Amino acid sequence: MKNKRMIGFMLVVSGCFFWGIGGTVAQQLFAQGIEVSWLVSTRLLIAGTLLLLTQAVFKDRAQILDIWREKFSATRLVIFALVGMLAVQYTYMASIKEGNAAVATLLQYLAPVMIIVWVAVRGQAKFTKKDAVTIVLALGGSFLLLTNGSLSALAVPLPAIIWGLLSGVTLAFYTLYAIPLLKRFDSLVVVGWAMVIAGIAMSFVKAPWDVDLSTFTATTYIYLVIVIIFGTMLAFWFYIESLQTLTAKETSLLGNIEPLTAVLATVLWLREPFGTFQWFGTSLILIMMIYIALKAEKRPVS
Repeated sequence: MKNKRMIGFMLVVSGCFFWGIGGTVAQQLFAQGIEVSWLVSTRLLIAGTLLLLTQAVFKDRAQILDIWREKFSATRLVIFALVGMLAVQYTYMASIKEGNAAVATLLQYLAPVMIIVWVAVRGQAKFTKKDAVTIVLALGGSFLLLTNGSLSALAVPLPAIIWGLLSGVTLAFYTLYAIPLLKRFDSLVVVGWAMVIAGIAMSFVKAPWDVDLSTFTATTYIYLVIVIIFGTMLAFWFYIESLQTLTAKETSLLGNIEPLTAVLATVLWLREPFGTFQWFGTSLILIMMIYIALKAEKRPVS
């Protein structure tokens, strides 16, 4: 059991690490003139297709179609794809557009708090001392990491706050809603189809083929591969797969590795300065990781 738990721990940490790297690389693509909507639809369709192909080659290929044979699983999958997979990306990007990345990320990572409240209200788990400690460490660490202790970084228009809060809600939904599907189908199938469905929906806004490839450089293609393979395919799959051995609360709290990775990647790659408060914030997030790893939590029955 401890080995399985450690696997889940490594999966969510790796997934969020890839998310952070992918986000930093995506910013470079945007700087080259790549449209946000085009990148979202393209990466979802390609990554989702690759996940389904992986399932077909290495695991039970029958599940790829079996998930559509029952009304319950098919309906739940479509809702998960649109309200979870697609919405969490759109609301986050909208919050960044209306405000800034720091506020968008902080509000999105209110998701663990929402999940803890949700499972407590439903009677699946009680609010514990561990919950309080991890929430303080996660939110405090993320705040210091993203703002370097400056409250002025949080001064953004109301639409940015609304989109950011919606991003937190959709991330909580994404984390919780997939669990019943994961009890019956492989995570490759669930995440793969969710990406394909979300990618098709996003294609009505900006289709993957609606782009001028002549403007792409070798660097552009390298960045796209990193964003699609690591920042999308592996990141989303690892995050959802971790729910097999960790609780939704633990997985969402460990998601704070993403902003940590994104900031460190910016510092190391783009040579951005790293302040004293950011080091302190990093320490809080690392302490939270160790605390969660050492304090095993009982998984809810349903």
